[in-house]
Amino acid sequence: MSTFKIYTLIALAILSQAVCAQDKAVVIPFKLTAYNNISVQAILNGIDTVNLMFHTAASSVTLTEEATRKIKSLKFNSSTDGIKSWGGTDNSARLSENNVLRIGDLEFNSVAIWENKYSGQETDGKFGIDLFQDKVIQLDFDEKTLTISSDLPKRLRKYERLNLKFENDLMFVEANCTIDGAVIGNWFLIHSGYSGGLLFDDEFVKEYQIGKKLKITGEKELKDSYGNVLKTLKAILPSFTIGKENLTDVPVGFFEGALGRQKMSIMGGDILKRFNVVIDAKRAFIYLKFNKFKKEKYAKT
Repeated sequence: MSTFKIYTLIALAILSQAVCAQDKAVVIPFKLTAYNNISVQAILNGIDTVNLMFHTAASSVTLTEEATRKIKSLKFNSSTDGIKSWGGTDNSARLSENNVLRIGDLEFNSVAIWENKYSGQETDGKFGIDLFQDKVIQLDFDEKTLTISSDLPKRLRKYERLNLKFENDLMFVEANCTIDGAVIGNWFLIHSGYSGGLLFDDEFVKEYQIGKKLKITGEKELKDSYGNVLKTLKAILPSFTIGKENLTDVPVGFFEGALGRQKMSIMGGDILKRFNVVIDAKRAFIYLKFNKFKKEKYAKT
């Protein structure tokens, strides 16, 4: 087991105790950035104010190198090598242990913080759903609030409940894609750190010949947290159906000809923001309801 994973598991146990101490629902305001990321203001060690991206596919707290140069209260204790990132290469990272992180009315002690090169634009770093273990997570994009509670909200009648697949601290939901007239199901990682719409996994691209069946609109470069560059092709998916709800002309990206680099398909912030979302405490179900962003134009960048 890697050093990174060990520290993450230890932090998980400590952080969950902090959340469990809260009986009341905690409402945390957030900013939806121009890049479809969820930015939350936090206080580090009672001194430094940072803007952290809420990353539904992350399992640790990180800060960027640019941010750590400005932060007074952070001390790095060690570093580790061999961390695998989205770009597929080994990376090294510095580690700061035993920090106090305050997000809204929640305070987390003994927090381990890793240093990355990048985070979502307009943010200093990120945190994931592991902070809220065994808690209900509500994302209301109409009100721009993140609510953490012990129980599901009472008003869920207008929401549609869908099954979640929860593996290795990652949440997946099934959806249907219409490609060349055929309706094809696939599982998508719920990834609020990805600002785009959809990203297809390599096997899906190969099996259904996506490069030949979708209209290609361009090429784009993506960077992971450590600065590794990935080049994707951009295309338009005619129809994307999740549960009973449908979105049309959805932007998608994929790596044509890649050999196993992109192992999972992704549903990013440009899709997620169109729904108000409730995730149950056991990560067994997700509840979705269209919000005011349903018909907003998709981002071009």
